[in-house]
Amino acid sequence: MLYSQLYIPTLKEKPTEAEVISHQLMLRAGFIRKLTSGIYSFLPLGVRSLRKMEAIIREEMNRAGAQEVLLPALQPAELWQESGRWEKYGKELIRVRDRHNRDYCLGPTHEEVVTDLLRHEIRSYRQLPINLYQIQTKFRDEIRPRFGLMRGREFGMKDGYSFDRDEEGAGKTYQKMFEAYQRIFTRCGLQFKAVEADSGAIGGSYSHEFMVLAESGEDAILACTACSYAANVERAESIDRFQADPKEERKERQKISTPAQKTVEEVTRFLSIPSQRLVKTLIYQTDQGPVAVLVRGDQEVNETKLLKVLDTQELNLADEVTVQKLTGAPVGFAGAVGLSLPLWADHTLTGLKNFVMGGNEADIHWINLNWGTDVAIPRWADLRLAQEGEPCPKCQSPLKAFRGIEVGHVFKLGDKYSRSMKATFLDEQGQEQFMIMGCYGIGVGRTVAAAIEQNHDKDGIVWPMALAPFQVLITPVEWSSGSETNQWAQAIYEELENKGFEVLLDDRPERPGIKFKDADLIGIPVRVTIGPKGLAEGIVEVRERRTGQIQKVLKDQVVLIIQKLVSEALNY
Repeated sequence: MLYSQLYIPTLKEKPTEAEVISHQLMLRAGFIRKLTSGIYSFLPLGVRSLRKMEAIIREEMNRAGAQEVLLPALQPAELWQESGRWEKYGKELIRVRDRHNRDYCLGPTHEEVVTDLLRHEIRSYRQLPINLYQIQTKFRDEIRPRFGLMRGREFGMKDGYSFDRDEEGAGKTYQKMFEAYQRIFTRCGLQFKAVEADSGAIGGSYSHEFMVLAESGEDAILACTACSYAANVERAESIDRFQADPKEERKERQKISTPAQKTVEEVTRFLSIPSQRLVKTLIYQTDQGPVAVLVRGDQEVNETKLLKVLDTQELNLADEVTVQKLTGAPVGFAGAVGLSLPLWADHTLTGLKNFVMGGNEADIHWINLNWGTDVAIPRWADLRLAQEGEPCPKCQSPLKAFRGIEVGHVFKLGDKYSRSMKATFLDEQGQEQFMIMGCYGIGVGRTVAAAIEQNHDKDGIVWPMALAPFQVLITPVEWSSGSETNQWAQAIYEELENKGFEVLLDDRPERPGIKFKDADLIGIPVRVTIGPKGLAEGIVEVRERRTGQIQKVLKDQVVLIIQKLVSEALNY
């Protein structure tokens, strides 16, 4: 492809709207343009990278036995009402009505549609398993679209759905998809981790997120420094480092005046105690009524875990007026002594003795409280956020914190959708059974953007070879009709193209500095520079974008050198 014929509207300055580096560079390098909030047009370079991502996905999905379909984006409300998600999905669901006043939504995902498709076709266990996938545009009305392709209202997604006859078969399919995802992101040249995750609005019993590691990532990950354990911080199991002394004698409780001492730091400093001795009482409103949640002073409630434990759809921290009404005390002085609310406590509190808690009176705390005698025995659960440095739940080695960008998610759905939508089959005994489902998603544009977050420098994008819009950029220092520089550039260009390489020839009559700056901004992995000095010696320069390493090679060796660089980068 000739640069002069390619639409690449680069920008010199950083766009003021762009918050993260991928957004900045995709705008500056002419990969995308904003239409409106959270909605982007892909320009030729952007489309080329997207198509490469899609090709990798298709190859690995087909290799794993999945079959490609294309499902409607416009979905009737009746299907979502059957599954129970029409109301539960919330305001992110873009709802529309047709001229007949019938309700529809623009699909953010396709569990309902694919379940409806198969419930009308599958009759016997002999027809299972089935694994279908598609690559399609999705729609979600994000409350705050941001970070370019990272959080948009319209986005490309690969979503897949498996149907098995039992949990054992579903587990095998899940493992196949898990391994396929590992191959996909490895082939993309990305550093990533597969982490245990919460299933969120999709539902199901078990899931993994695939996280591209990047400092700009929105998600916090905890990973073991010794074994393979890794989890989203919302999901990470917590094991306590603070151990109470089992020989400690129980003391008699006392009320202590703590004037204007509200925060953990203030109370522990005032009483000269470690924060592990203080038990915080947090009041939450749920759709089943208010509850009191207890955690240690040095810990924070994990609201994702709490939602699951309480099996509730609504969870909000109570406001000051509600706390005062339910406990009789202002915020900062609430406690569980005599509190007539359901009590839930993090399991790290079980062995704690002689602890401190709010006195349900302004400026008052209790000291030397103990379970059973002073505070009713609560229901115990893992309710706190795990932290870096804590022991791994599998091998006890320290956990390390990372930032990550979620690019893929695999779910075990069980019969969540098949049961509500009556997707059944007849087993060997002729008994009706619900299909066991799995769900598998990859954000296509999001992965491309995540690759930039992980691969860039001060000059621009540093593409992994697998996702680069072109593999090679040929840059003649001077471009004038009939010159020897042109002849060499054209000859190398044609030879590389004939060998099957993806090549861009910069035929613009621009200064070398401008060409080099644009080359680094766009981030094509290999640049061949042809200049008058090299011509005199019969050589050209081959430069690797990632390392900056330059090789001076004879013209006849260029193809062999590039073949070696490309094949090594793609692991052929």
